[in-house]
Amino acid sequence: MIRTDIRLGLPSKGILRDGALEFLASCGLKVFRPNPRQYAATIPNLPGVTVLFQRPGDIVVGVRQGSLDFGITGYDILAEKAFGNGSTLTLHDALGFGPCTLNLAVPETLAPRRMADLVKWAHELNKHGRSLRVATKFPNLTRDMLDRNGVKPYRLISPEGTLEIAPAIGFADVIADLVSSGITLRDNHLRILEDGLILKSEACLIANRLALRERGEVLDVARQLLEFTEAYLRALGSYVVTANVRSRSPEAIARRMFDQTTLGGLQGPTISRVVAREDLSNGNGWYAINIIVRKAEIFQAVSEIRQIGGSGVIVTPCTYIFEEEPRRYQAMLAALEDKGDV
Repeated sequence: MIRTDIRLGLPSKGILRDGALEFLASCGLKVFRPNPRQYAATIPNLPGVTVLFQRPGDIVVGVRQGSLDFGITGYDILAEKAFGNGSTLTLHDALGFGPCTLNLAVPETLAPRRMADLVKWAHELNKHGRSLRVATKFPNLTRDMLDRNGVKPYRLISPEGTLEIAPAIGFADVIADLVSSGITLRDNHLRILEDGLILKSEACLIANRLALRERGEVLDVARQLLEFTEAYLRALGSYVVTANVRSRSPEAIARRMFDQTTLGGLQGPTISRVVAREDLSNGNGWYAINIIVRKAEIFQAVSEIRQIGGSGVIVTPCTYIFEEEPRRYQAMLAALEDKGDV
């Protein structure tokens, strides 16, 4: 039976779930879930889309196999489970929440500090008849890292429990694990290799390539998701600064603004005439200027506006900044033209 609904998979628990719900709400796409025990929900601003709460790994598998059209998951899980698979298309790889890294780590008491040291260690272990044992829940990514750096021989181990304890109990020599703050590693007397970074990760938005190609309604939803996502992320940390300036012309104001450091705006300032009741016989009029500045530049921008004669400065946070067409949407269309990869 051909499926006609549109499905978005969201993480069912933990930091990724909380981050995804907060992020979508900030984008104007709040998820409506009347019962927290239900695994299905809706997004009122995306009619026809069903939200399904699943484990992050199952979201990747669902999008890859086509039981889900879209999903938000961790890029680390995507890279591992969709490794070398072209059916999954990454629409946005940096949603701004759930950051972590996948790293190789060794016990603090051991000498290796770099990958080159790991190569030598594996070679020495081989002389004694055994391979370097690496415990990880990311075998594809870890194998690729070890092979690229010439570490051999090695044996990947997939423990059921906590990775950090594996070296202490003699189950493994090295681990490849996700790191957020690094506190857990330090508490278990482990040290990250200086050049042992395997992958940087955060939450990402993915889609099924075939659904995008063959179902126009899925493509429409992809555009809406990217429109709001990009507009929100672009506006994050940006502020609208408005002020009044007296001058003979908007061009004269613009020249004074461009002489400053922070008053250029995104594509130049917006300058419009303020219509007053009184007739200004001297030829000077009031103009309203509008610019977009980053949070760290607000006070400098206000100071520079005062220097050019501005007054009545108002600062307002931006909610969205829409482009003519999202660049990531254009990239998605280009990617659909070929088979591609994750």
